[in-house]
Amino acid sequence: MTETAIATTKLGRQYGAKWALRDCTLRIPAGRVVGVVGPAGSGKSTLMNVMVGLLHPTEGELELLGERVGPTSVLERVAHIAKEDALCRGFKVADLLTAARLFNARWTQRIAEDRLRERGIALDSKVGELSCSQRAQVALTVALATTPELLILDAPVTGLDPLARKETVSALRAAQAETGCTVVVSAQTVTELDGLCDYLVVLDEGRVLMAGDVDDLVLTGPAA
Repeated sequence: MTETAIATTKLGRQYGAKWALRDCTLRIPAGRVVGVVGPAGSGKSTLMNVMVGLLHPTEGELELLGERVGPTSVLERVAHIAKEDALCRGFKVADLLTAARLFNARWTQRIAEDRLRERGIALDSKVGELSCSQRAQVALTVALATTPELLILDAPVTGLDPLARKETVSALRAAQAETGCTVVVSAQTVTELDGLCDYLVVLDEGRVLMAGDVDDLVLTGPAA
């Protein structure tokens, strides 16, 4: 596994005359839990969507797991979890696993079934009838069953009640410790990611304000 999970050089994405992301240069080490933080409109979603191939950059370069993103297989090693509401609530859990298996060459059914069984989530349960934290666990299970080296999550704890947030943070940290994959999560504030991240990227108005180990940034003040 490469020592650098994400490398960007002057990465930018433009919409018409407006730059949603500009001059983004980062080197994020592998095996970390990374928080991407900034207010609405700061460029978080744009950066993450470029990382997973949903958007093409207007300028600059992007490497994931040591490979330049393009017509390569590197995105097969990346899992992306959109907001929890993206789950099809009318589906049974088993239906979600079947769909995921069809679209992921790296799928491991045993990982999915074992994780759900350990958490008491039945395969015949309807997604819409599960609790918020259970739905988060299903989404995480689907991602982990693709055996990713890089896991990217869009606002996984935003809007959760304190108990659900605690459970989600615990699940993410346990998943990273178990698999060794790099985890990237977005949030509007640092406090949303308290106890989760050990590396932080702070964005504002499409630009990187600071990036580094959480302990180092907290000592400097602005990211606290």
